[in-house]
Amino acid sequence: MQPEQPKLRDLLEFPCSFTYKAVGAPHPELPDLVVEVIQRHAPGDYLPRVKASPKGNYHSVSVTIKAISIEQVETLYKELAEIEHVKMVL
Repeated sequence: MQPEQPKLRDLLEFPCSFTYKAVGAPHPELPDLVVEVIQRHAPGDYLPRVKASPKGNYHSVSVTIKAISIEQVETLYKELAEIEHVKMVL
């Protein structure tokens, strides 16, 4: 039997820098939608980094926040995953 992997909440000390990467369809509004969700839970000035996949089928939008709690981190994962064009959040 494998040893249990540490949980995210056990690996982080708050406050800390935390980067979200939302991967989705290459829609022009994707970066704005990602920042809009992040602003609701971690207001600030963000410059999302957008990177296209090699074939251009997907874009990843990375944003680093100052996380203050595991609840904030988990809420943002959930809400970013609910954005229409997002396929996954890393």
